[in-house]
Amino acid sequence: MIGYVTLGTNDLEKNAAFYDAIAGALGVGRMMEFDSFIAWGEMGGAPGVALTKPFDGEKATVGNGTMVALQVDGPDKVKKLYEVALANGGTDEGAPGPRGDEGFYAAYFRDPDGNKLNAFCMTQAG
Repeated sequence: MIGYVTLGTNDLEKNAAFYDAIAGALGVGRMMEFDSFIAWGEMGGAPGVALTKPFDGEKATVGNGTMVALQVDGPDKVKKLYEVALANGGTDEGAPGPRGDEGFYAAYFRDPDGNKLNAFCMTQAG
């Protein structure tokens, strides 16, 4: 049901490099781009992620409790996306590993603006 998720940024050009790297690791690229907005993904594919300068001209802020979850196809891809995020200006919010015993495997990180994301996959429950 989700078409895409939009996150605010105070420096679109600088932070676009972070998302270019993340999208590249997921096998997609930019699908839409304007002066104040860039969206990554694949038209007609899975939901995308967009980065924008706030329309109201106010400073972009991080939503407390807000997170974008990026689904991948296995633990190795979770680890890879986490490494790509940290290598491109992201910060650690939780190293790759199993969470609970329901087969949920995830890593958590923040983009250079402080927006929280995770990479996750479902594995067999242990």
